[in-house]
Amino acid sequence: MRFHVRERIFGVGDDYWIEDADGRKVYLVDGKAMRLRDTFELKDADGRVLVDIRQKLVSLRDTMVIERGDEKLATVKRKRLSLLRNHFRVTMVDGTELDVSGRILDREFAVEYDGELLAQISRRWLTVRDTYGVDVVRDDMDPALVIAIAVCVITLAEKERND
Repeated sequence: MRFHVRERIFGVGDDYWIEDADGRKVYLVDGKAMRLRDTFELKDADGRVLVDIRQKLVSLRDTMVIERGDEKLATVKRKRLSLLRNHFRVTMVDGTELDVSGRILDREFAVEYDGELLAQISRRWLTVRDTYGVDVVRDDMDPALVIAIAVCVITLAEKERND
């Protein structure tokens, strides 16, 4: 499954649509402006909230939490003791850990579990400026979760660059 993410660089609240390979709007990333912490909702095309994404207010390292309803799904943070700057760890609620590595700010990175590719994020496939693709490789992966992971990783990397 391939999705196209068209980021709005100067949009208030950081709202942007994610389209499928046929150009149909599938998900809306709804950034919540005027908040103390970065907060997003991933909505389907009908406006139903699928996933909430929030930055933790109190943590030693910048951390984002992905939730569905009141249930926590995953925590995303920079990998400890990594020689690579662009290496993040996603800890699922069941203890499973996913690795995210690559050139995050260039939108060229992968999501892996135990060396197996789950999703690839890349600008190489697309020619439209400020657009990148999210290719969910495994059929059993939740596309909304993969997109939420990408949003978290990009948000954390950009925040670190600006600090």
